[in-house]
Amino acid sequence: MSEEQTPQDPGGLKMDFSTFILSLNASSLIHMGEIHDPQLKEITVNLPAAKHTIEILEILKDKTVGNLDETEDKLLDDILYNLRLKYMQHAKGE
Repeated sequence: MSEEQTPQDPGGLKMDFSTFILSLNASSLIHMGEIHDPQLKEITVNLPAAKHTIEILEILKDKTVGNLDETEDKLLDDILYNLRLKYMQHAKGE
């Protein structure tokens, strides 16, 4: 195992709040069909799952008020704004 990899982190990625938020962002984008599902290797659309993931991010935003640094707070705000906008576009297109 390399120095960068640990049993708790086999991918070599540092798990922190920003990485967690970015993974939820990617999940929501996959559910909206914005990017392909890496497991299925195809585009799938599941708007209820996308909405659920956005709601999880909204809960995290509410529950972490005052506990995030400026960069984390801005990242979460930007991700929520962009996901809400994309979700509305997809929901109107149904």
